[in-house]
Amino acid sequence: MKERGMIFNAEMVRAILDGRKTQTRRPFNWKRQPAMEMAERDDGSLWPWAEDCERGGDIWFACPYGEIGDRIWVRETFRVHSRATDVATLVYRASVRNSWTEQTHRVPVAVCNKPATPEKWTPSIHMPRWASRILLEIIDVRVERLNSITESDAEAEGVTDTGFGDLLVDGFRYLWKSIYGDDSWQANPWVWVIEFKRVEGGAA
Repeated sequence: MKERGMIFNAEMVRAILDGRKTQTRRPFNWKRQPAMEMAERDDGSLWPWAEDCERGGDIWFACPYGEIGDRIWVRETFRVHSRATDVATLVYRASVRNSWTEQTHRVPVAVCNKPATPEKWTPSIHMPRWASRILLEIIDVRVERLNSITESDAEAEGVTDTGFGDLLVDGFRYLWKSIYGDDSWQANPWVWVIEFKRVEGGAA
């Protein structure tokens, strides 16, 4: 079992904490493997593949985010609110509208290598493992075209009913474009679909 960090924005974090988000989609990085293409496996599913010209066999690429049973620690925007003799109190931007108990997490001061900065946020990309409060376990991984998302998938992505009769897929499309750009949905790229469950007590 391996652990990897993965960035989630504030809206995604809130959906995970609420129990609404159990899937995430991440685009392929074709530049890393220019010879990669999609091929059908024995079970009928599609998976990234390339021909091994040297050995005359197949190369099936691993998902860079992990496999079933691996764990993902959530990287989110945070700050060190205070440091005491034995513990440091962290505050998470995604939860600032919640109660103090819900927006904070305490870690041993021995592992907190950052000074207290009550007014300065640390971006999610710079979050260290010891500051993470959410741990996820991968329960399924597949690949598909972005536009193949279904209503149930959009719900599992944490999209909620707008109350105006819009499809949940429309809400997901808006969210995706806000992250990856206006043309990203129309491009219909291949994406990794990672399903997960939250590991209770999995904070660092």
